[in-house]
Amino acid sequence: MKILRFVFPGLTALTLISLAACGPRPTPAQQAEQAEKAVLASHDTLMARMDELYDLRQKLQGAPGVDTVTAGRHRRALLTADAAMMDWMHHYQRPADSIAGPRKLAYFAVQQLKIDSVARLMTRSLDSARLVLQQAAASPKPSAQ
Repeated sequence: MKILRFVFPGLTALTLISLAACGPRPTPAQQAEQAEKAVLASHDTLMARMDELYDLRQKLQGAPGVDTVTAGRHRRALLTADAAMMDWMHHYQRPADSIAGPRKLAYFAVQQLKIDSVARLMTRSLDSARLVLQQAAASPKPSAQ
């Protein structure tokens, strides 16, 4: 009886894992649909940050304490991130319903790589622009004596 007490839970877990593995797998069409949702969710997340790009560009333009070369470099990085997002949106085209699931899945995999690249570019440019502005705000101001 003591053996059954230790073996039974293990067999139960093994049975549940086996049943889960035998469960219905998503079809290629369902996988493509999930991949499309993931790509569009990434897009939506980035779109929510587009105002940040604009705001930081404006702040860099008139920020006291930031030299014009540094401000210009960071503003261009923000513009590049903005352009990358616009470029991705202009080139993204949802595959026709007549396209086979595996081809759609491949298309969405490439689009995910592209939108992830845009996300890295955007995050990097936003973070560095914020850092420049924070450093300028924290630097000692010359006194007017």
